[in-house]
Amino acid sequence: MTDMSVPYAWADHPLISARRAVFLGSPMHLLTMEETLGLAVEAMTERKPLHHTVVNVAKLVTMQNDEELRRDVTEADLINVDGMGIVWGARMFGMTIPERVAGVEIMERLFELCARQGFRPFLLGAEPHVLESVLQRLENEFPALEIAGFCDGYFPPEAENEVVTKINTAHADCLFVAMPTPRKERFLHRYRDELDVSFVMGVGGSFDVYGGKVKRAPEWMQRAGLEWAFRIWQEPRRLWRRYYKTNKAYIRLLWTNWRRRPKR
Repeated sequence: MTDMSVPYAWADHPLISARRAVFLGSPMHLLTMEETLGLAVEAMTERKPLHHTVVNVAKLVTMQNDEELRRDVTEADLINVDGMGIVWGARMFGMTIPERVAGVEIMERLFELCARQGFRPFLLGAEPHVLESVLQRLENEFPALEIAGFCDGYFPPEAENEVVTKINTAHADCLFVAMPTPRKERFLHRYRDELDVSFVMGVGGSFDVYGGKVKRAPEWMQRAGLEWAFRIWQEPRRLWRRYYKTNKAYIRLLWTNWRRRPKR
């Protein structure tokens, strides 16, 4: 068992070091879903603290001008590619990305693994009624799953230390943080050395999906990289401008870097 007070050098892990790449200034690990789950189980089994995050189009675009977010992402131990836009864009530049590894799917698979192998998750974030729906669904689908603890995401900044204490006293094996970007990245970066949890992961709006507040796009739209269109269809007034600006900025970023690529 690894002493949790001593940081584990995941950068030296054979799989993580071999699959690290950089795309448009962001590091990422070109892993499959099964490889990612294997690393999460390794972290929880051997008590080696592993800070996980994902990169999608919106986050990659924001990172170009947000130094704090760039730091929060790049200093994570494991960075998955979540977003077909990133998959296709990276492949344009010759990178071999085996598949998209969506954060919500990692979370769902880990719930199942936790129930089967006896790991105890802590759930942090979302609105109180959404969190209640998530807990109810978990109870229905995985009766054997033991929840270490939970807390909704509506707490003031001055209560953060209290929340961290609540997480640590729960002795959880993994932590899922359902907060928006950049709040979850900032929280995890600020407290990563204080959190006594093996596998830590930001899941954004995944509780909203799992709890039934928001529907996920059909599989064909996911494969086609059109989840953003489905989200706009659900909340056009709130989201159309955000996705328009983000997608436009990403296309511009791809074009600029394509023109600067070394000529063969």
